[in-house]
Amino acid sequence: MKPPRLVATDLDGTLLDSTGTVTPRTRRALRLARGAGAEIVFVTARAPRGVEPIAEQAGVDGLAVCSNGAIVYDLGAREIVARHDLAPAAAAHVVETLAEALPGVAFAAETGTGVLAEPGYGVRHARDARHRREVASLLGCADPIVKLLVWSSEYLVDDMFTAAVAAVDGQAEVTHSGVGGLLEISAAGVTKAGTLATLCEERGVDPAEVAAFGDMPNDLAVLAFAGAGYAMANAHRLVLAAIERRTLSNDEHGVAVVLESFYS
Repeated sequence: MKPPRLVATDLDGTLLDSTGTVTPRTRRALRLARGAGAEIVFVTARAPRGVEPIAEQAGVDGLAVCSNGAIVYDLGAREIVARHDLAPAAAAHVVETLAEALPGVAFAAETGTGVLAEPGYGVRHARDARHRREVASLLGCADPIVKLLVWSSEYLVDDMFTAAVAAVDGQAEVTHSGVGGLLEISAAGVTKAGTLATLCEERGVDPAEVAAFGDMPNDLAVLAFAGAGYAMANAHRLVLAAIERRTLSNDEHGVAVVLESFYS
């Protein structure tokens, strides 16, 4: 394979080590790829505010695919350039459906600029502290929603995923990205892979010219889309079962190892 024109990488569990850091070796490998003319695109479940400090660590600018494909964010300009919201009626339907299918779950919503959290929603990230607002109910909220978040301390996330996919029945995209008991739900047809495919088409980049890295079920379609899709050694069992190409774990500089082989 020729050196890829575009490198698409997940962040948590993939580009970042277990401390949430871009290691010096990974930073050098990204610089090597960029110096060879490759475009680096972060493709992540994180909202833009969670991507900005990583981009600074990594020395990467350009566009990032955020919130599982619901947002395209310009890292240089620090602005959202495209977004794909859940329609209010669709969001309400999903909330009502999953409250019945998974009794006891709690809901939150990512708006692109903050988190709206219902009572009982227990997931807290330090990066969201200043951007979190408690609400009695998501139903009737006027804020746009790019991603619904469904959390439970009682269910296993894989069991939640199976039940949610059956209940939602194609009316939204259901996935998860490694946080215990947390499902992430986007508008129907909105995925990391779909948004990445649009960016590639706009740039005249063929999928065969893309290398991609990921570790969780929400990365599967991206890894299948890319001409060279790599599962991290620490990836979820579903990813390891589906993707033949492997690299080392995120703590063993797995992304850097592959980029060095392409661009050195």
